[in-house]
Amino acid sequence: MWQDGLRVYDLAQPMRRGMPQSPNHPPFRMLLERRHGDVVRADGGSAANELIVTGGHVGTHVDALAHVSHDGLLYGGADPADLTTNDGFSSLGIDSFDPYVGRCVLLDVARVHGADFLPPGYEVSVADLEAAAEGVEIRAGDAVLIGTGWSRVWHDPGRFTGQTAGVPGPGVEAGRWLAERRPRVVGGETIAFEHIAPERGHAALPVHRIMLVESGINIVETMRLHELLDAGVHEFLLVLNPLPIVGATGAPVRPLAVLPGERA
Repeated sequence: MWQDGLRVYDLAQPMRRGMPQSPNHPPFRMLLERRHGDVVRADGGSAANELIVTGGHVGTHVDALAHVSHDGLLYGGADPADLTTNDGFSSLGIDSFDPYVGRCVLLDVARVHGADFLPPGYEVSVADLEAAAEGVEIRAGDAVLIGTGWSRVWHDPGRFTGQTAGVPGPGVEAGRWLAERRPRVVGGETIAFEHIAPERGHAALPVHRIMLVESGINIVETMRLHELLDAGVHEFLLVLNPLPIVGATGAPVRPLAVLPGERA
């Protein structure tokens, strides 16, 4: 969409019942609790409203640092038992995420391979990231996204979630390469910001450990990036502001990419 001489890309997938999601999380549900005409006011007015039930890691969302532990500890060596309350996490929850408005670098790994999208189960390597980053500087504090083209298969839930054939994403070495550049946040198009091998499901998530537990770097997942990839965009202003759900381990977000430009 265009606004005041700016080109704005919506990077969120639409949320609806039956959309692709990780089997590890409660599904998204929405129903109309009240329909027009169920209650009619004396002046003839009526209103509809809905009931929404969702996990925090469904659709396009941000992972909080409280989301993953390793060897019983969270980021900074925190003991989850010390932070867990009836209202969620007292620290490291998604409500502690400061809204991000800043430079974002998009590494189009699919284009490196001359493909619209990477094959299922493909492990993104350091060489892939270096090739995609050629000519683009990654600075500490940037947001860094990996383009796999996988948002193009969002319409096919079985393929998108990769429970059988796997999902493309960064492996351990690529994850470390990214973390060494000290981004504020990383993200991508897939159901998990990971290389998911065929038939493995989410049995191990080492890149989550590297980012969330070891490095304190938040992750954005299930992003809609194919329009940016089609446009050949490599850097832009990213607006990232997840719902501030107190104590939650993640929350939905509607990221926006903002670029200068004039309508053709």
